[in-house]
Amino acid sequence: MSSSQIPVAVLGATGSVGQRFVSLLDQHPWFKVVALAASDRSAGQKYSLATRWILDTPMPDYAKDMVIVPADIESVKAKIVFSALHTEIANELELQFAIAGMAVCSNASSHRRGEDVPLLLPEINADHIHLVKTQRRNKGWSGCILTNPNCTSTGLTIALKALDDAFGVKGVFAVSLQALSGAGYPGVPSLDIMDNIIPNVANGGEEEKVEWEPRKMLGRFIEREAPGTRIELADIRFSVHTNRVPVIDGHTVCASVELARPADPEAAEAILRAYAAPESARELPSSPRPVIEVRDEPDRPQPRLDRFTGKGMTTVVGRVRRDPILDLKFVVLSHNTIRGAAGGSIYNAELLVRENLL
Repeated sequence: MSSSQIPVAVLGATGSVGQRFVSLLDQHPWFKVVALAASDRSAGQKYSLATRWILDTPMPDYAKDMVIVPADIESVKAKIVFSALHTEIANELELQFAIAGMAVCSNASSHRRGEDVPLLLPEINADHIHLVKTQRRNKGWSGCILTNPNCTSTGLTIALKALDDAFGVKGVFAVSLQALSGAGYPGVPSLDIMDNIIPNVANGGEEEKVEWEPRKMLGRFIEREAPGTRIELADIRFSVHTNRVPVIDGHTVCASVELARPADPEAAEAILRAYAAPESARELPSSPRPVIEVRDEPDRPQPRLDRFTGKGMTTVVGRVRRDPILDLKFVVLSHNTIRGAAGGSIYNAELLVRENLL
């Protein structure tokens, strides 16, 4: 490991999101993987033997012979811990790593609603990273927990940020078409999803996440001593339907938006194309380039054709047009396990380092 590289670990390394972490961290210029952690049944085995690799890119050489360690603070020694743990396990375990002084960059939903926990998409709310100062003061620990949002919230919120800055967003009606990889592995049984669409993703809770999380991410960062630094939730109404569809990767969302100030589709497209991340989040290793790509074709974006735009970190928007009930409607696509999961957590960690908060 180079003296300039930061030691990092992956929790839940054998699962689908864990594999994305392992893949994306291969030859990362800032981070060096020093531990891969998983359940007790995998601990002690070489990663290549314990993992059923499901990505369409090869398993990185560095990981093949790494011996999996238990996901506990005695076995994992790193400065940054990337969590791909199930929510039930993450709830307690992530706290233990933060108390032990490590920065936990979590893909789990356990702590997203915490008032002092950043819910981050650096290209839209990089300033929220400074909530970790309040978190450390409140909790009395030197570590921290920062989270990325639900993978369906991700692309939708990035598109909404550009429109909100320019025109103001008052209300959103959205319908998701969510990929199978969002359910992990082995995921949805084939007899359930083939020739089918399954509403009410994850049997409840998903719609509530997508209706609430954008309000925190689009909210205003208020920094003050009393009553304390906090996020003022955005005053935007959401109505969301979430559905699982037979697509491997890439979440699609069809959205209709009510604006505070009128805008025609051409003006909205120009705003989306021109949107740039805050300066602190523009030139990081995982920064999306561009943040948003707008497609002009009447039948784009499509998951199979567009999910790897910007190495899977770019949000793709298309079919921007007038809405006869609200103001505008459009289709947004985001790679759910890259931008919406592992890549998002790595981007968050890079911002933490850039802001000298590690």
